[in-house]
Amino acid sequence: MKTNKILRIFLVFIICFSSCKDDESQDSIAPGILNIENIIPTNGGGVISYSLPDDSDILFVRAEYTNTLGDDVYRVSSSHNNSIEIDGLNQNYPIQVKLFVVDENENVSDPVEIEFTPLPSFIFLVQESISITPDLGGVKLEWENIAEKTVYVHLHITNGNDVETRIISSNLLSESVFVRGLESVEMIFSTKVEDFDGNITELEEKATLTPLFEEMIDKSTWTLISQLSVNGNAWEGETTAFWDDVVDTAETNSDNSYFIIWRDENGGTLDWPLDIVMDLNKNVRVHRFKVWQRAFWYGGPTGVPYYYQEENMRSFDLYASNNTIDWTLLGQFDIGDPSDESGNIGQDFIDAAANGHDFDLDGVSDAFRYLKFSITSNYGSDTYVHGSEITLWGLDNLD
Repeated sequence: MKTNKILRIFLVFIICFSSCKDDESQDSIAPGILNIENIIPTNGGGVISYSLPDDSDILFVRAEYTNTLGDDVYRVSSSHNNSIEIDGLNQNYPIQVKLFVVDENENVSDPVEIEFTPLPSFIFLVQESISITPDLGGVKLEWENIAEKTVYVHLHITNGNDVETRIISSNLLSESVFVRGLESVEMIFSTKVEDFDGNITELEEKATLTPLFEEMIDKSTWTLISQLSVNGNAWEGETTAFWDDVVDTAETNSDNSYFIIWRDENGGTLDWPLDIVMDLNKNVRVHRFKVWQRAFWYGGPTGVPYYYQEENMRSFDLYASNNTIDWTLLGQFDIGDPSDESGNIGQDFIDAAANGHDFDLDGVSDAFRYLKFSITSNYGSDTYVHGSEITLWGLDNLD
């Protein structure tokens, strides 16, 4: 027993001694400094190229500087790179940057200080490239963003004494955005452009335009072409409820304004796509539309709408025709699934569903008489598909 006790004490001593030796041998030597090879100014920043010191345990390079707004910021680049980008600047005078090498033991090299003058920020290039043209019920904005960095375009719409502001975000090289819901009266359109770091251009007047006249397509003339359509008349559902101008609500089942596609009434299976074909009995041109899901939840939580649940429609294609034989695809659309990993859905998505899901076509369609709503998926059910309402906007009752 005494021998075992002495052995345990000896082992503890050996472990402690080894640990102390490891602590003492831990690298505390700072890595060497960077060797700067090239500096290329960019629009709103610059790219600094370098070669790393010979140290084998380099983790990253860190650049520290004060941006145009006076904020102290930093950027890092891993040891696998030989350059680092400085961005978020809006100035025509030199920027001072300190560059450090950091190793795996958090040792930091002496700084290397460099200085360069960035090119004018890309937000000015975006601002300069913005064009605004009239469209049905609004305007279309287009711009180029060579940096492909996030910009926020602030659109100011002046209608008499009223000023409305809409903010559009994008990081695409070429952007095209429709702004809808405007009267067909002369308005002044101005823009300013902001980057992610808060740099912003001056407000600039871009155009004085009159949005083209837009109207909601009247649905009172629409009829169902049943021989080309799925049966949506199960239980209290009616296919024609899809265009009866009554949107289903979550609070009561008294409206019951939706279609119900039941597999048992359609050959025993949901054979995608599920087509609903309508004769508008007139010619129209459309450029945008809205759809609503079924809202009332039978047997569900009290007061909670059925939005995004398994039996509601999710994705669909829209087609137009003048003879019900030759169909033109107007677009493919998806309401999307906003649920998180736990299946929870944010209130903002619930509110959006209550207001209807808005979709734009790529442009204004040619005139057509027949519309095919082709459902391509729901939220998981293999038994039912529900939908409440569709509304179109464009030019109605064309000759």
